[in-house]
Amino acid sequence: MTLHIIDRRLAGKNKSVGNRERFVRRYKAQIAEAVRKAVSSRDIRHIDQAENITIPKKDIQEPVFRHGQGGIRDVVLPGNRDHVRGDRIARPQGGSGAGGGSQASDSGESQDDFTFTLTKEEFMELFFEDLALPRLLRNHIGNTLQYKTRRAGYSHDGTPNNLAVVRTMRGALGRRIALSKAPNRELRELEAELESLLAQDDGTSEAIAELQRQIEALQERIRRVPFLEPLDLRFRNRAKVPVPSSQAVMFCVMDVSGSMDQERKDLAKRFFILLYLFLTRHYEKIEIVFIRHHTQAAEVSEDEFFHSTESGGTVVSSALVLLDQIIRARYPVHDWNIYVAQASDGDNFSDDGGKCRALLAEKILPLVRYYAYLQVVQEEQNLWEEYTRLQADFAHFAMRKVSDASEIYPVFRDLFKKDGVSI
Repeated sequence: MTLHIIDRRLAGKNKSVGNRERFVRRYKAQIAEAVRKAVSSRDIRHIDQAENITIPKKDIQEPVFRHGQGGIRDVVLPGNRDHVRGDRIARPQGGSGAGGGSQASDSGESQDDFTFTLTKEEFMELFFEDLALPRLLRNHIGNTLQYKTRRAGYSHDGTPNNLAVVRTMRGALGRRIALSKAPNRELRELEAELESLLAQDDGTSEAIAELQRQIEALQERIRRVPFLEPLDLRFRNRAKVPVPSSQAVMFCVMDVSGSMDQERKDLAKRFFILLYLFLTRHYEKIEIVFIRHHTQAAEVSEDEFFHSTESGGTVVSSALVLLDQIIRARYPVHDWNIYVAQASDGDNFSDDGGKCRALLAEKILPLVRYYAYLQVVQEEQNLWEEYTRLQADFAHFAMRKVSDASEIYPVFRDLFKKDGVSI
């Protein structure tokens, strides 16, 4: 039986999927560093696009073995009229080597840095590779069941790619042995009887002719046993079984008050876009709730959260009250892993800071797995001072400050790296 292997993986013209994957794995450290540098120079709208990556040539050079002349050489080559043994040769002043100077040269040679394009999927995979939601637990099997495919023996029907060749050939061999065992035993007996008659006769008797006809009939019967039949085919069978699902919900709370100028709003939006891309890429069964607030808070859509220009005064507690109401109405703590990310400039109505701290300490923080607060200014505002008093009692409450776009990604990684949360 001839086996044909067809590679149906999607690969562009003149591209090798295997070679590309090996290259990315081999130079992963250099590529990951280039990805981090690329993030800081992107605007919000293009943060999830593909990227051209340049790797310095010194990082991709490989050691090679060359055959030398061996031994100790203490001779001056013929034709050398400038130097004798013991002379010290000065380093060339320029014009050769790696190049890169501002002046042209008529000598020397170099090699350009290696540049290639990371696809969007490769870029995002490296971007969020070592991040995870902290304290994520499997509470129970939720209403929307998740299934995992497991091996469930063999079946007689299936697709060709699930054909179990070894099991099929084993069954075919057993069938051939079973169908031909009795004829082979009878054939051996007739051949032994024919041999004894031939030793006593000249081979022309009617008994010998009859034995020869029976032997030929048995041999033809054995030959008609097929090598492989549809009954022999065995296909690997797989069954879907429910597995515990990790239900999680992320609340994104953003301050859009008048004290949040456009630059600060862009910093907050950049943080939430990173969070949104991270969640939607790594967790299929996760819900995201968007809350915007000034003096009043409202649950909004994704588009309105990132693009609305509404503004006003600042009452942070309005967002926390709405957050608590949504959690208790829609996300029971025994069924859901609850996470909250809040971004603000820390400016708040003077009498509201204590209320915010009380809401977090008494109602919200006991319910959530992780709460991350991001302040988009370096000055310690009223809200920062109130929140600082919570860290001693709640290890899963984290606070960070940023004042520039280049600081967003390092802070984001610090908040959500897999082994970086001490709880």
